[in-house]
Amino acid sequence: MTIYALDADIISYILKDDKKIIQRYIFELQNGNEFIIPPIVMYEIRRGLLAEKMLKRLKVFEESFQDIVADDFSAQVWYKAAEIYADLKLRGKALGGRWDGDVLIAAYCIVNGYTLITNNGDHFKRVNDLQFILWRD
Repeated sequence: MTIYALDADIISYILKDDKKIIQRYIFELQNGNEFIIPPIVMYEIRRGLLAEKMLKRLKVFEESFQDIVADDFSAQVWYKAAEIYADLKLRGKALGGRWDGDVLIAAYCIVNGYTLITNNGDHFKRVNDLQFILWRD
């Protein structure tokens, strides 16, 4: 069994009824794999839907994913995020302040041993030790 962490872009595809992504999600569930939504991803989804006044889609998100939203964000994740940020900056591969969420998502996945499901390989391929899969390549 694998525990996958869903990135915000993948959840957005699901909320937009992307058949390919939904089929893959169902396939993984049927094969005994589990999913988690990191707290920072929950924040990214909620803030976007609230800011765009997409309240119906917000309700669908909350009803559909409430059981897999993680509520823990340990000090270990923050320490790992700081290490990732420093490493990226020192290697000249920093994501920039606007993308701090991706650093936190990566740290959350590494610390907890989750494989990230994303469509944002350009950012996440820069992070050492992060396991991720692209679902829309």
